[in-house]
Amino acid sequence: KSATASCRRSRGSISTSCYSIHSLPPFWQKLSHLNPFFYMIDGFRYGFFGASDFPPFASLAVVGLSLLGLTAATLWLLKSGYKLRG
Repeated sequence: KSATASCRRSRGSISTSCYSIHSLPPFWQKLSHLNPFFYMIDGFRYGFFGASDFPPFASLAVVGLSLLGLTAATLWLLKSGYKLRG
């Protein structure tokens, strides 16, 4: 069975893993661009289907920067001892 057939079966879901965000209303399209998971899913879409809503290397950069930012925030919280019991 093909990936496209699997996507057709799961049409009831809101996931954009199989469908472009261009089918969403403009408000939800803009909101999707604020979500780092959009860029991860878009990268998978590019890998599987050869189509993406955002340039693949730009998606990789967004995911990488999100990873660095979250790692820095996590390390800072651990170093500061925020909400850790001593």
